[in-house]
Amino acid sequence: MVARSIHGAMRGAGAAALAGALALTASACSNPGGESGGTGAKDTAVVGIAYEPETLSPLLGYGKDGNSKIFDGLLTQDVDMKLKPALAVALPEVSADRLTYTYKLRKGVTFSDGKPFTAKDVVFTYSTILDPKTNNPSKGELDAVKEVRADGDDTVVFTLKYPYAPFAQRTVLPIVPEHIAGKQDVNTGDFATAPVGTGPYKLVKWSKSEKIAFEANPSYWGGAPKVKKFTMAIIKDDDVRATRLRSGDLDGAILPPNLAQGFEKDKHKKTWTAKTYDYRNVTLPTGNKVTGDTAVRRALDLAVDRKAMVDKILDGAGKPAYGPVPTGSPWFAKGTERPHDLAGAKRILDEAGWKPGADGIREKDGVRAAFPLWYLSGDKLRQDHALAYASDAKKAGIAITTQSGTWEVIEPKMKDEAVLAGGGSPGDPDFDQYTLLKSSLAGDGFNNMAWFTDPAVDKALDEGRKSGDTAVRKAAYDTVQRELVKNPGYTFLTHIDHLYVVNDRWDGLSTQTEPHDHGLASGPWWNVETWAPKK
Repeated sequence: MVARSIHGAMRGAGAAALAGALALTASACSNPGGESGGTGAKDTAVVGIAYEPETLSPLLGYGKDGNSKIFDGLLTQDVDMKLKPALAVALPEVSADRLTYTYKLRKGVTFSDGKPFTAKDVVFTYSTILDPKTNNPSKGELDAVKEVRADGDDTVVFTLKYPYAPFAQRTVLPIVPEHIAGKQDVNTGDFATAPVGTGPYKLVKWSKSEKIAFEANPSYWGGAPKVKKFTMAIIKDDDVRATRLRSGDLDGAILPPNLAQGFEKDKHKKTWTAKTYDYRNVTLPTGNKVTGDTAVRRALDLAVDRKAMVDKILDGAGKPAYGPVPTGSPWFAKGTERPHDLAGAKRILDEAGWKPGADGIREKDGVRAAFPLWYLSGDKLRQDHALAYASDAKKAGIAITTQSGTWEVIEPKMKDEAVLAGGGSPGDPDFDQYTLLKSSLAGDGFNNMAWFTDPAVDKALDEGRKSGDTAVRKAAYDTVQRELVKNPGYTFLTHIDHLYVVNDRWDGLSTQTEPHDHGLASGPWWNVETWAPKK
């Protein structure tokens, strides 16, 4: 299976040099909407995002968590992340053994080409994703599905292998038209770049590395959007996004905290803060002689000053992270918080035989406690986290060399070299922990980037995924988090609030609790189809 996780599906080709990118603002790229982007047209919005999808086909992973603009799922989520009907007319009927989910479908819905939506399209979508030949990096999220079948044109029945507790949340997955996608090769067909859906918007043009332009779907079952033209300008460099927003080239953008602060006095713009499950962490590859040493991992876990990162890098817009689960979540295992303890870190290294050399950097059995740490070019937050982490590690006698690169440069090195990574998915703990920690997924694209292996964690992940008992699941995920204290294959640093600055000329904006991926499906424009111009 060709597999990429959140990072792979959303990664860019790397940020352009600042000077070159700034020059683009005076060229064709300065008008990403194709019209008056950022100049105040009431029915037009242009926003700056940091990452670009590799595909626009849900069959290959696009929009799997909802808010895909072009498509709808059986269900969707409201502002409070509660499930509500979309292409289904109601939440599913669930059997007593929780192995059968029945969805009644909305009647009269059409795809944007005018063809009717039916149960066959739902069956086609799920069956195609589950086909071993389909290169969907997220198909493991549907592992519980045994069968999906149509019962007439307006009913779909899912049969599960085991009572997968969060299954309904998986049915926000976008539905594609069989009459188009079914006539193409799922992996190479042009549906990936010219999709058709039932959603509030239609794709106008996808200019790779530049923009994704949408126009309102006048026949949308939920009502035609008042924002008629919506464009996502793909701007990978944080500073360039801020510059283009300030120049009026954009109506909104996602920005790191220090750049968002520059707009606080702009009375025409409003800053939106979204709570998230988004974390930044450092992968500690198991096969590396330094990062694979449990003592080094535990020492780094104590040496890092998470609170300082929140205060100085995030300007308070976030909180310390001790694992993939935020401390405020009911799934968080209390007692797994790790204090900043430099003396304790040094003691662990001393007891494990890592002794300081003449330059203060530790050594053991001829191996120097040093390794590189990669971060994504143009991503200021990752850069700042990497530099702070390296500084904290040096105080404990571990030398870390920070290096930047595109994902194309970084990905081949991930097995042996550390990466300043990110992840996080709201809702059920299975959504993030399984792909992050399951040993069988090591080396599977951007899943389990640290090649982490722990039998107790593997067992707990399976128990948490396959049990329908909330108490059993809570115990399983507590076990995962406590095992990570003993053997932290990743150093978790911070959970990050997402900040967006948007022109204050529409009503209806809000934010949801967001995943790691942000800007594309998340942000104040998650519900752009419901915006209305201010009067």
